[in-house]
Amino acid sequence: MPLTKDQKSEILKELVEDVKNAKAVVFADYRGMSVKDLKDLREKLREKGVHFKVAKKTLMNIASKECGFGEIPEDVFEGPVGAAFGMEDEISAAKIIHQLAKKNENLKLRGSLFEGRVLSVEETKELAQLPGMEELLGKFIYVIKSPIQGFHGVLNNTVSGFVRALDGIREQKEKASA
Repeated sequence: MPLTKDQKSEILKELVEDVKNAKAVVFADYRGMSVKDLKDLREKLREKGVHFKVAKKTLMNIASKECGFGEIPEDVFEGPVGAAFGMEDEISAAKIIHQLAKKNENLKLRGSLFEGRVLSVEETKELAQLPGMEELLGKFIYVIKSPIQGFHGVLNNTVSGFVRALDGIREQKEKASA
């Protein structure tokens, strides 16, 4: 049953709001996926603060234009396409879809809206392969901690060497007096 004009305008309003609030929007072709697989996809996305919507491509295109991204290329909207809206993290939607696409050949990345522009499939795959925020923070802390740890080691070895030298002198004096 076709949607009424009011229903379409309500869906469009929701899409525009979602695109504005999302840190990234990732498009995925889900053709051939079972209902169970789609449910699993939605659950995994939801765990990371991402929600997945399926809407008419024309409405998605209009929402994209209204949010300043311009028109989405036709190759992005090839086949049935759903949009994953990453509200908390820029790369979590792309990362999850990319990981699940490796296990399920019916799921395919199609592109994304990221930092004011439309990314191609290849650029979206590159985005999906970036390390996550936790991993980046871990690397950052390691980079900060490493010089301090090295400095501590140098100081500790210097003091230890001095103590060993004093201990050696003490032993020599004990042998000489005995």
